[in-house]
Amino acid sequence: MSCDLVKVSEEARGRGVFVVYTTVELRERADGDPLGGVVSDYVAYLRSSLTLDGLKYHPVVRAYRDFFWRLGIDPTKVRPSSEALARRALRGEFPRVSPLVDAGNLASLRTLVPIGIYDLDLASPPFTITLSRGRVKFYPIGGREQELPEGYPIMVDSRGVVVHLYAHRDSSLTSVRESTRRALIVGTGVPGVEKGLVGQAVELTVKLSSAVGWAQEGPTCEA
Repeated sequence: MSCDLVKVSEEARGRGVFVVYTTVELRERADGDPLGGVVSDYVAYLRSSLTLDGLKYHPVVRAYRDFFWRLGIDPTKVRPSSEALARRALRGEFPRVSPLVDAGNLASLRTLVPIGIYDLDLASPPFTITLSRGRVKFYPIGGREQELPEGYPIMVDSRGVVVHLYAHRDSSLTSVRESTRRALIVGTGVPGVEKGLVGQAVELTVKLSSAVGWAQEGPTCEA
């Protein structure tokens, strides 16, 4: 894989959007629950360093919230995915979805950077992060069909299918499932968040996913 799998349009770049991404493939499913101890450690670390009330003041969380406010979205109602995950963890919950998704969620929990993971055999690369034109359909995981407003950053595949609502939610159409063998990992950046931190989140996802049988397939790229 060369570094042309994901691109950011000029209009989206004007919003300060950037991503770090790579691809992984399943080599062999791991036995047991290799990430179980990591879940306990990461949740304990978060709860020892942050409170539910103080989370919104963390500089990384603040950056994603500010990005949402600039879009005209109230982040107390539509939360960046990393903040929503951290809030659950601070309440003592951590959603176990699948080994690969769990790896991404753990990396997001540790860095507070939203991580998206997409089945490359269900999507049609390459992908573009752009601004919605209005009347665009989105089918979120665990939710009803939505019609997106104009001007919202989204990631679409070459067919125009919306696979990601930026820094918030992923599509059920291209989500990781039992049959997934190849996947795209994307760390979503916004103004005020260092590119290095987004890269660390992606690298940590790859490291954790290797414990459950996944291997990095392509280079780590920036867009």
